[in-house]
Amino acid sequence: MTSSPRTRLPRAERERLVLDVAHARFAEHGFAAVTMDDLAAAAGVTKPLLYAYFGNKERLYLACMERAGEAMFATVGAAVAHATSPADALRRGLHAFFAFVDEDRDAWRVLFDETLPGGGELSERVAEYRERLLALVSRTNLARLPEQHRARHASEIEAISVALLGAAEGLGRWWLRTGAMPAAAAAELLIATVEPGLQARVDGGRTRIAGVVAPGDAAGAPESEGAR
Repeated sequence: MTSSPRTRLPRAERERLVLDVAHARFAEHGFAAVTMDDLAAAAGVTKPLLYAYFGNKERLYLACMERAGEAMFATVGAAVAHATSPADALRRGLHAFFAFVDEDRDAWRVLFDETLPGGGELSERVAEYRERLLALVSRTNLARLPEQHRARHASEIEAISVALLGAAEGLGRWWLRTGAMPAAAAAELLIATVEPGLQARVDGGRTRIAGVVAPGDAAGAPESEGAR
């Protein structure tokens, strides 16, 4: 009796299966703890095949990171595309961000793995995704301001966006670690903290940081009682 021949998977399908396994292993154990031997055994392939497909562990991780990063960027981008104001963009973006973290926790862990080396291509790629998100948030908020105010408020909007993304990332880590509240509640907590200040800058037409009026707004500031 002869056994049936084994079916050989097309390369593209085999690569996808390897990426699925690697994605899960990296998310569970972190980049530093996973070896190519581990990945080959988990994926049911030989280590030479892994090297033939991806080159090395860093390139394999980059392939996983790219998939996770593009998914996150698409999710947040679609959410803020139809926002009607900076406050609406904030609400839509943060709910999309935390929903993504909740629904695809492995993707988050791959993107923001704390065991990644501090320099090199992996670190640069993480920074690229952060910069893309920052640019998306900044552009979205600027586009909702009256056109005549955009140039004057561009630096402040960028600074607020940097702070917002840092807070979202930090809160996301805390939420994954503790599970102390639903993801939507974590988003609402951050919205409630940030939204009043953002809305005040949109409605008030004056930029105040640490009590200092921005240089283009001083001429329009009302006189104090003592100066009248």
